[in-house]
Amino acid sequence: MPRGFRLALAQMNPTVGDLEGNTKKVLGFVRQARELGADLVAFPELVLTGYPPEDLLLRPAFLRDNQRAMEQVVAESQGIAVVVGFVDRRGHETHNAAAVAYDGKLAGVYHKVFLPNYGVFDEDRYFKPGRTCPVFTVSSVRVGVNICEDIWYAVGPTAVQREAGAELIVNINGSPYHRGKGRFREQMVGTRAGDNGVFIGYVNMVGGQDELVFDGASMVVSPSGELLARAAQFQEELLVADLDVEGVFRQRLRDPRPRKEPPGALDAVGKAVHILVSERMAGDGRRRAPVPRRMAETFDPVGEVYHALVLGTRDYVRKNGFHKVLIGLSGGVDSSLTCCIAVDALGKENVVGVSMPSRYSSEGSVLDARALAENLGIEEWTVPIEPAHRAFEEMLAPSFQGLPVGVAEENVQARVRGIILMTLSNKFGWLVLSTSNKSESAMGYSTLYGDMAGGFAVIKDVPKTLVYELARWRNAHGTPENAVLRSTLEKPASAELRPGQETEKDLAPFAVLDPILHAYVEEERAVDELLAMGFDAALVRRVVRGVDRSEYKRRQAAPGVRITPRNFGKDRRMPIVNGYREA
Repeated sequence: MPRGFRLALAQMNPTVGDLEGNTKKVLGFVRQARELGADLVAFPELVLTGYPPEDLLLRPAFLRDNQRAMEQVVAESQGIAVVVGFVDRRGHETHNAAAVAYDGKLAGVYHKVFLPNYGVFDEDRYFKPGRTCPVFTVSSVRVGVNICEDIWYAVGPTAVQREAGAELIVNINGSPYHRGKGRFREQMVGTRAGDNGVFIGYVNMVGGQDELVFDGASMVVSPSGELLARAAQFQEELLVADLDVEGVFRQRLRDPRPRKEPPGALDAVGKAVHILVSERMAGDGRRRAPVPRRMAETFDPVGEVYHALVLGTRDYVRKNGFHKVLIGLSGGVDSSLTCCIAVDALGKENVVGVSMPSRYSSEGSVLDARALAENLGIEEWTVPIEPAHRAFEEMLAPSFQGLPVGVAEENVQARVRGIILMTLSNKFGWLVLSTSNKSESAMGYSTLYGDMAGGFAVIKDVPKTLVYELARWRNAHGTPENAVLRSTLEKPASAELRPGQETEKDLAPFAVLDPILHAYVEEERAVDELLAMGFDAALVRRVVRGVDRSEYKRRQAAPGVRITPRNFGKDRRMPIVNGYREA
């Protein structure tokens, strides 16, 4: 008799620390999955606490309350198996854990074996690794449960559980987004399923948490590595799929590779144990109409980044209790793109653009800022900075007497604008979105307490060349179309702090600068490697110098959405006091 199994993956957006709200949302998905006749519903990694909970994990009260939240979910698991991520405290140790519940009882707990401690991850700080790889029998199907990093290892918990008879692996995740990761992740899961001859249900978190964005794209993969179902990117969804579990046995008969593993190779990973959850056959005699196959389309590479920025901005603003945002509109591409993202994230009624023209602002920039606001339908305020600029010049004249005019005087304008935005924020309780991009931030081409002022830096991790790509993508795919003016996209980038200023003349053409920054910052290339790649020697040394000496500035910048594997912040942690310089 064919054995079918209905798997539900709850791609959920939790809020870190909101145990009550997260639990309520979990229970809602449990009810929905039960109504759809699912045999098992799985939730993301640490879904009850939100991910990553960081030093909340050092608070005993938080650990206690998270345990109570898990017990509440267990109590509601009537008629359906539930896999839910939580923190398991055992004596003086804590584990990144998955609880498996059925019919109101806790059947077992899995402890994450491989704890990532690189990039944005810091799990060794909080958790002890597990040593057991349980296989749960659910509705006559043998199910291995493991967590996130565990699936990335070819010789890991998945292989241990396969060897112990697992036919389905449920892997729960808090896998943060960076550009291109979804395609790589999908290939990896397909490889792991094919190598082990198992179904894999990969459920990922969705939503923004501080600088991180979780992109969802949960999936179900067959024992041959074929993608059977995929949830949408960047939105909550319950993904449901019907599995023909008999196919696992047929697949394994045809694949001799697992039989050739070196003896004892899996013993170092962990010990397999078997836990009976429910003996009844899948469906238990119920008539279940097959669920339609769900295969959500993925975004193109630029659209994917745009949606990540929208989701990261929306969740940062709303989860922190803000309702409206302020953006300084200069008429340039950075502020224009930031404004489009804010409108798409929060609605035009919740975005206020502030134009702050100076004596050096071109008429074109002022008109472009006004036209952008009209295109997007947002409220625009104009606050000229000339009176304050002139007052600062008069105040500083005695101290600057006899000295040539330079960058310090130019930056007064940016700092006046920063004061205006932060004062409006203070008055109305609205969050300021700053508009610095990654290229200029890398070089220190931004003003501390000026254009860097704000509560959230939307495009902080976006290189300037990608800023232009994103603006054009938004013009082609957003409403209204062509919100960012052609004149904004075609005119030379400029801070307009002095007559005739052009950013690419001050730094370098962005088409040249961005590849050098990528090689130095993201790939950690040495100077001699950069020179061997054909970059101009004088420019390379200027770029390296600019990046190295600007760390103190970047450390004071607002958080922003991470869209690269090496952002300034959680990924790239350089000391501010740093005497090392390459020869």
